[in-house]
Amino acid sequence: MWIILAFCSASLLGLYDVAKKQALKANAVLQVLLLNTLFSSLLFSPVIINSIFELGWFEGTRFAVTIGDTDAHIAVFIKAVLVLISWICGYFGLKELPLTIAAPIHATRPVMTLIGAMIIFGERLNLTQWAGVLFAVASLFMLSRSGKREGIDFRHNRGVLLVGLAAVTGACCGLYDRHIMHSLEPMFVQSWYVLYQAILMSVTIAILTIFKVRKQGSADPFHWSWAIPLISLFLSAADVAYLFALSEADAMISVVSMIRRSSVLVSFCCGALLFHERNLKSKAFDLLLIFIGAILLYIGSK
Repeated sequence: MWIILAFCSASLLGLYDVAKKQALKANAVLQVLLLNTLFSSLLFSPVIINSIFELGWFEGTRFAVTIGDTDAHIAVFIKAVLVLISWICGYFGLKELPLTIAAPIHATRPVMTLIGAMIIFGERLNLTQWAGVLFAVASLFMLSRSGKREGIDFRHNRGVLLVGLAAVTGACCGLYDRHIMHSLEPMFVQSWYVLYQAILMSVTIAILTIFKVRKQGSADPFHWSWAIPLISLFLSAADVAYLFALSEADAMISVVSMIRRSSVLVSFCCGALLFHERNLKSKAFDLLLIFIGAILLYIGSK
C-alpha cells in the first residue's frame, strides 16, 4: 500500500509544480509562498481545533489526533524550518528556470536521500531498485546537456544553484520525516507543521519587506492568481499521502523519495502543453530515463 500512496503523492506533486510555476509568473516569490502556507494551514485548521478542544469531529478516522506533547511539537517545528528553507530556495530557483529543467533537477533529491537512508537507517536496495537509481542519476547528466542548449550553465547559473540547494535541504527533510514518523501520527505532523510554516513565513516576510521598502522604497509587485490556492491544495494532498506511506512499518524512505520524484512526468507534460517550453525532444529522452527508473523501483519494491 505504501508504494501506491507514494505514486499518488508523485502525481499530486506534479500538479503542484505546475500550479507553482503559473502562480510565480511576474509575481513576488515570497508573497506567493506566504499565501501558500496560509491556505495550507486553513485546510488543516479543523484538525488542530478538534485536537485542542477535544470536539470529537473526526472520531474513528485518521484525522482524529491528540494534542501532542512538547517533544512532538519541537520535532514538527524542526520539520517546518527544513521545509521552509527548501521552499524558499526552490521558489526563487523555479522563477528563473524553465519548468522542464527545474523539475528534473529536483528529481535528483532521492539519490541524496538514498545515501542518507543507507547510512542512517541501514536500508538496502535490491538489484532492480539499484537499476532504477542508476537511471535517475543518468537523467541528471543528460539534463545538464539539454540545459546548455538553452543557455543554462549548470555550474554557474543561480537558478540551478537554488534548485540544487532546495533538493539537498529536501533530502535532509525526507530523512528526518522517516525518523519522526516512527513515533508521530501522520495527520498530527501535517496539520501542525503547516501552521508553524505559516507563522515562520509571516515573520520572514515582515522582516524582508521592511528591509526591501527601506532600500527600494517599495515592496515587490504582487497580483492574485487562482493558481495560488491550487498550490496549497495539491501540495497538502501530496504530503498527506506521503506521510501515510512513511507511517507504514515496511516503508523505505529511499524508495518513497525516488517514486515521488516521478512527479516530473506530470510537470514535463504540462510544461510542454501550457508553457510552451523549448527543446522538448531532447528533454523527452531525459524524462524517459526517469520513467524507466520509477518503473524499476516499483517492480523492485513489490
